[in-house]
Amino acid sequence: MVGKDPWIRSLRAAADVRARVVFFPHAGGAASFYAPFARRFPDGYDVAAVQYPGRQERWGEPFETTVEGLADRLLSSLRRWAAEPVPLVLVGHSMGASVAFESMLRLGRDRSTAHCRLVVSGRAAPSVTREAQAFDSDQDLLDHLARLGGTDTAILSNPDLMDLALPAIRNDYRAVTRYRPVPDAMVATPVLCLTGDRDPQVTPEEAAAWKSHTTAGFRLEMLPGGHFYLSDHQDTVVRLVAECAEAGDR
Repeated sequence: MVGKDPWIRSLRAAADVRARVVFFPHAGGAASFYAPFARRFPDGYDVAAVQYPGRQERWGEPFETTVEGLADRLLSSLRRWAAEPVPLVLVGHSMGASVAFESMLRLGRDRSTAHCRLVVSGRAAPSVTREAQAFDSDQDLLDHLARLGGTDTAILSNPDLMDLALPAIRNDYRAVTRYRPVPDAMVATPVLCLTGDRDPQVTPEEAAAWKSHTTAGFRLEMLPGGHFYLSDHQDTVVRLVAECAEAGDR
């Protein structure tokens, strides 16, 4: 799918491409989180994930400190595939949903979204106003991560590993806190919204509000679980993303 683009890590290459899927990680997350999902896609699906600076093979690179900045810097990586006559599906979870949405807005300004789709997960719609979460200490942040799940317990319980992971987590949470989406921003692509029925971060109404952010089709799917419901329903998530890819351009 890619050459040596540091922003995109290929997870599954396809010779005869039927659709392209690009995953956008959550706050503190990395491309490797989506490797198990990539293996579950049908033949012909070319699957990759965004790799934010400052983690894994990009360790040591300076962080990008805003959601908008991430989308700006990803645009050139995504633009080439958006122009192809095969579906391009941007799939973002939690903070990744915001980065994917902002990326799709930028592709729309290029008029490059005719074959694109957007899948948002574990994130309230941009039009939803809520008070930003604040953490008084690193321990408060770690307790929050433990409650949400999604962070390897081996990392949370190992002080040395947490010292390595915390800078990226702090940076991403600051980026989410500073993010101010345009409340009436809309993409011209179909949107699939996925959410856990017990997600403490997103109510069903806040998830359903994504419908007002597209001029194309909208579908809401609620799955059992909390904020990281997708880890327990990988086959279902992959099936829904594939259905979104093949549902038609409008």
